[in-house]
Amino acid sequence: MAFLTKVKVDGDKDTYQMSPQVKKYTLRDVGFTVSNGGNFVYERTLDPTSPYKQGNKLRVVFAKDLSGFKMSVTTANGLKRVNIFTKENDKPLVEQYHYILDDMVKREIFIKA
Repeated sequence: MAFLTKVKVDGDKDTYQMSPQVKKYTLRDVGFTVSNGGNFVYERTLDPTSPYKQGNKLRVVFAKDLSGFKMSVTTANGLKRVNIFTKENDKPLVEQYHYILDDMVKREIFIKA
């Protein structure tokens, strides 16, 4: 998957665009780590009740030069994309998803488009 400047996660009504004000230190402050290739990776479980790294995860990857990003919700092992917006049981996951992304919007990482 290529790095894009606008991404819409499967099932979400909102599209997120990369903010022109995004900075590398802001990404690190929010919890992004730097991969071996230099990209900035954010990977967190969406299950707020589980202390373990199980369940669906939000994964966001920024290119090392901040030219674009990728975003998806995946299974616990990260191999398959998941749509958390279709099942009634996934409402807490959707709430956590929006909480995380709203914080990133406040910190000028993303703009809701």
